Amino acid sequence: MMEFFQYDTDENRRSLLARARKVALSALQQYDLEWERIQFIQLSDTITYKIETSTAGSYLLRIHSARLRKEEIASELVLLQALNKSSELNLPEGLASCNGSYVLEIETEEGYQRPYVTMMRWVDGEHASGKLSDSCVYNVGVMMGRLHDVAASFVPPADFVRPEWGADQFRSEFAKLELYHTRFLSNEGWKSYQAAAETILSELTEMERSDQNHGLIHGDLHTGNIVFNDEQPYPIDFGKCGYGYYLYDMAGLLLELNPKQRGMFIQGYESVRKSEPGYIRQLECFFIMFMIENYCHHAPDPRETSSLIEEQPYAGAYIRDYLSGHSFLFEVIEPVKNI
Repeated sequence: MMEFFQYDTDENRRSLLARARKVALSALQQYDLEWERIQFIQLSDTITYKIETSTAGSYLLRIHSARLRKEEIASELVLLQALNKSSELNLPEGLASCNGSYVLEIETEEGYQRPYVTMMRWVDGEHASGKLSDSCVYNVGVMMGRLHDVAASFVPPADFVRPEWGADQFRSEFAKLELYHTRFLSNEGWKSYQAAAETILSELTEMERSDQNHGLIHGDLHTGNIVFNDEQPYPIDFGKCGYGYYLYDMAGLLLELNPKQRGMFIQGYESVRKSEPGYIRQLECFFIMFMIENYCHHAPDPRETSSLIEEQPYAGAYIRDYLSGHSFLFEVIEPVKNI
């Protein structure tokens, strides 16, 4: 059987999206919804659609790739259901089908694996357009602190299973980058990446894990996975939620902020949840780790190559400072040449 998700060429991408729309329409018949409109959103680790109804608001329909097993997808929905009990959070939440199932397996074209489909309540809000205001950045820090605080009190059931975002996952991702790095890196640039990866893995080995610094995290909380309503941020897309260091979750957001706003984000976070002493070096380690993982994810797609090349002078500067032990998180860096 062929994998449902195949989009390594434009032709395969078109074929995938055609299959996906049929799957989405078949799945909709299994929910008690009077839907009026289905709108394609994006293709990534999942294929997503916005489902608009006449009486019950909007929903998010997701077609899942084979990256996660059914048990892992179901566990994400269990976590979100628990987190939504907090009055401080407003998160997506799973919708059961007519037969009570939260994860459906839908028939598709012959020869392809049947994908899993889930439906979730839509979280109202708008994505940020342009640079975030300072107050929004501070509020995002508060939101992440609350998210980690509430998640820390979650008691998972016996069948709960989610991925671990740590050394093993990083090794796996970095192995993929080895296949594609020549698209956007020189030989010297690749050597710097290899040195950074070795340093990251060494530092991860030395970190002492505790309930205070490690637990359930979002795993992919960049601004594309946050919607705003009157400057109040709401996290969405928990498809990569799992176990990891809280600093790792913070680092993914810090990548998008300037040095001043990184400080404001941390202030917001620490108004809810204090970090351990001496955490800056560890945060910078996760900053580089998250940055490299982003490139691991985008490198296989040739449409991303030009933007990856454009970013390397800055990525190279961060890696240079990281390897030299120079703290860079709150400084404006100068891009390097010939990366």
